[in-house]
Amino acid sequence: MLVLPGEEIPNQGLKPGPGTYRVGGKVYASVLGFLSPRPPFVQVIPLSGRYIPKPNDVVVGTVTDVQSTFWLLDIGAPRWAPLHMTGTPWKVDVGETERFLKVGDAVVVQVENLDATGRIGVTMNGEGLGKLEGGTIVTITAARIARVVGRSGSMIQTITRHTGARVAVGQNGRIWVDGAPEAIRRVSAVLHMIDEDGQRPGLTERVESYLLATMPTGPTGPTVPRTEPRDEPAPRGAVATDDDDEADEDGPDESGSDSDSN
Repeated sequence: MLVLPGEEIPNQGLKPGPGTYRVGGKVYASVLGFLSPRPPFVQVIPLSGRYIPKPNDVVVGTVTDVQSTFWLLDIGAPRWAPLHMTGTPWKVDVGETERFLKVGDAVVVQVENLDATGRIGVTMNGEGLGKLEGGTIVTITAARIARVVGRSGSMIQTITRHTGARVAVGQNGRIWVDGAPEAIRRVSAVLHMIDEDGQRPGLTERVESYLLATMPTGPTGPTVPRTEPRDEPAPRGAVATDDDDEADEDGPDESGSDSDSN
């Protein structure tokens, strides 16, 4: 349930926790956020600085808990997202969920729906969705994801072309990177560059210059390390379109302003 600052919240005998305060026996929200009872406390998780999911978002999540019929995923949102066993391409029997996903595993899923209480429904059924094997996850500001992808995928194509890495971009600000250790290091550096300077013009040129300057060299010149071939395609991650003006600084928005909206 979304609550406003100063709004009285039902405490049901729980103690006031983070994001709340008590006056005369009543508990109130001190921030805009989602009500989250965590006995023996009731707390409000602030909206500011968190990823706010929308239907059809493709996100990268990690498993935080395994139950008999579902997994709880951390997708960087104010609430955990349950992934039900029927929302996967596997035939999972009740009580056998841990055979397929364990705590700490990473996945690419799609947000299906949000209900009035803020509950997040996700699915792994769909092209490019699934379990992520190996690699590492880099987290940046969710509002910078359009810059990471670039117009019609131009930025992410530049990154993968110069590094040979496999990359899955989640619209929740989490990016999975797999490849040679040097490739992962270079991609991570570029992602943090975009996160810190994504609002400044000339981003594409700075990224390409860095990737060219740090490209490994061999006896015959620069080499691009390649990941081991896999049978499955790389996860699709987030997708930018030509309508995403903020996706590339070479578009109409050359003023250096950034909407920071997802």
